[in-house]
Amino acid sequence: MKTIFHSDQYGHHVRTRLSGGSLVPALEIPDRARALLAAAEECTEAVLAPGAADLALIRRVHDADYLDFLATGFSRWSKRFPGNEELRPSLHPNAYMRRRPQDLLGQAGYYIADAASVLLADSWAAILASAATALDATRLVLDGDGAAYGLCRPPGHHAYRDQACGYCFLNNAALAASKARDSVDRVTIIDVDVHHGNGTQSLFYERDDVQTISIHADPATVYPFYAGYADEIGAGRGEGFNLNLPVPEGADDAVYRDAVGHAVSKARDFAPDVLVIALGLDQSQADPFACTAVTTEGFRRMGESLAGLRRPTVIIQEGGYPSPVLGANLAAFLTGFQESMA
Repeated sequence: MKTIFHSDQYGHHVRTRLSGGSLVPALEIPDRARALLAAAEECTEAVLAPGAADLALIRRVHDADYLDFLATGFSRWSKRFPGNEELRPSLHPNAYMRRRPQDLLGQAGYYIADAASVLLADSWAAILASAATALDATRLVLDGDGAAYGLCRPPGHHAYRDQACGYCFLNNAALAASKARDSVDRVTIIDVDVHHGNGTQSLFYERDDVQTISIHADPATVYPFYAGYADEIGAGRGEGFNLNLPVPEGADDAVYRDAVGHAVSKARDFAPDVLVIALGLDQSQADPFACTAVTTEGFRRMGESLAGLRRPTVIIQEGGYPSPVLGANLAAFLTGFQESMA
């Protein structure tokens, strides 16, 4: 297995996040990518830089005006608010107010769903590099590699067609699935991040050619709160092709093992040509968000179980935040996956 990574992804360096009404140090920071890269260098055969992002494909997944906002928003912001290093919205539309405004402050809230998704001077280059990483990992798999790991940062699975959310700007798993669909008939996305892949669900909710499965902490008490419930099964042609498997807060290895086994069984019934794994590592008992309690050995078992599908597989990095075992958890997952695929 090869790793894809681009150093431009370090450029997106958010300093703060809003938590409990206060600005506190950010957790989605370049150091998490450095820890993951060091682990990947030890357990995969090579680290390759991606080529330029395929903007035509990105425009098929994401709204053109939204992409323009991501590309130009910070430069407009810095002219209006000189010296302000972070574009963070202070208001948002709601179910009763959905019109797109012309003013920058209004657009910031329109295109960014929460206070966590911050734009900076170097964000757009990092966002494009993250997308390019996902697409190049997919290309390797379509060209015959059995699996590839895309070390994507910023992550992507919360991003909607026209809205950033939860640290995510472009939906890397959706981009990978869309690229795969250009060459194959059926794709399954299995998202194991501790937070529901709400953006991914939204993008494929009415489709029957991309199966979406998400294992995550119960959104009744854990972000993103407003999506990820078991009764969300898809709509129209997509009815029955979206599966949410919420687990309780504090879920341990055994609970996750059962949920992943169920996901694998449902994916096997769908018989995808390509599997996309949205790999969060924030289920860890050591993760600073501390939602669930998966051990390093639990990540190894998770990798082994997902390899049991025996499908060409693109692994896309999602969450997982600085902790003493972040790199060990990635190494355990990738090693378990590779050994089971051998």
